[in-house]
Amino acid sequence: MLYKQLWITILFALYVFYGYSQSNALPDSLLKTLRPQHPRIIATASDFEGMKQKVKTDPAFNLRFQKLLNEGEEILKSVVVIYSIPDGLRLLSTSKRVKNNMLVLGFLYQVTGDKKYADRAWKDLDAASKFIDWNPKHFLDVGEMTFAFAIGFDWMYDHWTKDQKTHIRNAIVEHGLSRALIAYKGLSTYEMGWWAQIGHNWNQVCNGGIGAGALAIAELEPALCAEIVRNVVQNIPFAVKHYGPDGAWDEGPGYWSYATNFTIIIMSALQSALGTDFGLSDIEGFSKTTLFPIYMTGPTGKTFNYADSEDKAIGGSAIGWLLKRFNTPLRSTYFLSNEGSSVMDLLWNSNGKVSDNSPALPLDIYFKNAEVVSMRNKWNDENALFIGFKGGHNAANHSHLDLGSFVLDALGERWIVDLGKENYNLPKYFDTAITRWTYYRTRAESHNTLVFNPGKGPDQATNASAKITQFKSTASLAYAIADLTAAYAKDMKSVQRGVAFADRKRIIIRDEFEAIEKADANWFVHTPASVRLEGDGKIAVLDLNGKQIEVSIIAPVTAKFSVLEAMPLSTSPNPDGINLNKGITRLSIKLKNINKSEIVVEFKPASERSTYRGNFLQSLKSW
Repeated sequence: MLYKQLWITILFALYVFYGYSQSNALPDSLLKTLRPQHPRIIATASDFEGMKQKVKTDPAFNLRFQKLLNEGEEILKSVVVIYSIPDGLRLLSTSKRVKNNMLVLGFLYQVTGDKKYADRAWKDLDAASKFIDWNPKHFLDVGEMTFAFAIGFDWMYDHWTKDQKTHIRNAIVEHGLSRALIAYKGLSTYEMGWWAQIGHNWNQVCNGGIGAGALAIAELEPALCAEIVRNVVQNIPFAVKHYGPDGAWDEGPGYWSYATNFTIIIMSALQSALGTDFGLSDIEGFSKTTLFPIYMTGPTGKTFNYADSEDKAIGGSAIGWLLKRFNTPLRSTYFLSNEGSSVMDLLWNSNGKVSDNSPALPLDIYFKNAEVVSMRNKWNDENALFIGFKGGHNAANHSHLDLGSFVLDALGERWIVDLGKENYNLPKYFDTAITRWTYYRTRAESHNTLVFNPGKGPDQATNASAKITQFKSTASLAYAIADLTAAYAKDMKSVQRGVAFADRKRIIIRDEFEAIEKADANWFVHTPASVRLEGDGKIAVLDLNGKQIEVSIIAPVTAKFSVLEAMPLSTSPNPDGINLNKGITRLSIKLKNINKSEIVVEFKPASERSTYRGNFLQSLKSW
C-alpha cells in the first residue's frame, strides 16, 4: 500500500508540474498548429461530411455502412464494461472493447446525428473512468484505453456537457497521460516503462494511444500534452525503423496488422490535429509495407503466420490509408476479398479496384532483414501454388524457434501449416530464457523445419539468426537458400536449406548438413490432410477436401516417411495445458547417426505427372 501511494504521489506531482505550473495558453511548440475544432483525431468534420455523402451516393459503401449500423445496435443493447483481469495480467480485452465501442458509436453519431449513440458511449466512458487504473503493469491496456477515450472525447465533443468533458479529460490525464509521463521520465518500474523506446508493437500501441489522448485534450492541458506529443514523436521511430528497408515485419503478419494500425493511428492523428506527422511516415521502409501483407498471404487467403501469428486474412483498412498516403496503385485483387465494414475500413476507404494499367506485381519477393521469402506461380488464382519460407531471427519479439520453416498452398488448400501461437496464459509463456521453449508450438519440432539430436532443451539456438544467402526469381523458376547453421551450432558444422519453385509446377526442399560428431536428423512438416504412404514409404499422398498432393523423397535413397501425432517427441518437454493440435498430422523423415547427409523432398499436385530432372536435385552449390 505504501509503495502504491508513493507512485500516486509522484504521478500527481508530475501532473501538477506539467499540467498547471505553466501557462494555460498553447505553447509555441509542437502544438502551435493545433486544429482548434473537434473532431480532429484521425477524422475532421469535413471527413465525416464526406462519409454522409458516400452513404447517400455509393451503394457499395452504403451496404458496408449498414453492417456498421447493425453493430451499433448490438452495442446499444450490450452491458456496460467492468474492470476485469481474468488472466491475472491483462485488462486488454476490456480496453479493446471500449476502443471498438467508441469508434463505432462515435462514427455513427457523426454520420447519423443520432444522440443515442453518444448517450450509450457515455455509459462506458463513465464506467471506465472510475476504474482503479487502466492496468499500467501491462501498458498495452493503457494505450488502447487512452485511444478509446480520445475518440470518445473528440468525436462526440459537441454532445458532452462541460462536466462530462472535464470527467473524460481527467480520466485521460490520470489513468493515461500521467502514467506515460512517468515512463518517459524514467521513473517507472520495469513492468510499466520498458515499452517507450522498444522496437516492436508495444511501442506503436502504447505511444500511439497515448499520443492520441494528448491531441484530443491538448488545448485543456497544453504543457502536459506538448510534453507527451514530444515524447511520442521521438519514440515512435524506434519501432517504425524496423519496417526498413522494404516494409517487412519480423513479428509476423498478425502483429504487423496490430503494430501498423496503431502506427497509422498516430500518424493520421498528428496529421489531422496538427497538419503534420513530423516525417514519421517518411521513415525508410514504411512506404513499402503495403507489399508485406499481400506477399505473406497465400492464394487460400491464409497468411504465412510465423511467430505468434494466426493465419487469418489481414483486413485492408491500414492498406487503404497507405495507398492514399503514398499514392500507390492497388496492384492485386487481394483486398477486394477483404473489404470490411469497420470504422477504419470506411474512413480509410480500403475498397480499391484493380486498375487495368497498374503494373503487375512480381510473383516472388525476398524481404531483407526480416529474412522472409514468398513465391507463387500465379496472382489472383485461389488454386495457385504458393510457398512462404523464412530464415529470420529467433530473438525477435513473439518469435518461435522456426528458422527454416515454410507453409505451402495448392489447389485452393493450405497443405503445410504453421500451427501458430500457443495459449498466452500458460505459465511464463513469454519467458524467453527458459520456459517459452518448453511449449510444443514454440519449438522447432512443431514447425516445418529440421531438428537435430532432440532433447529437453531448446531445439534451435534461441538467439540464432538465419540469412537468406541466395534468392532468384524468373518467369520459369524461383528459389531461395537459407543458412541455418547458427540455429544448430551446438551439434552441426553446417546446415543449409534450399527451397525451389521448379518449373513453377512443384516445390523442391533440399537440406544439406554436416554434424560436428554423429547426429540424429529429423525432418518435419505439419498438415491438416489425411496421409497415405506409398512406394515403400517414399511417397506420401496427402488428401484434403477431395484434393491430393504428393510428397516424395528424392534423397537419400534409404529414407522413408513416418506419420506421427503433432505432439512433443518422447525426448521433449511436455508441459500441461498445451494445445493438442487435433486434426493435424506430422510427416517425418528420420536419419540416425549421420555425419554428413542431405534430404531432398518434392511437393507437387497429384495430377502433375511429369518428372522433374533439373539442377535443383543437385547440390545447393549448383543452384
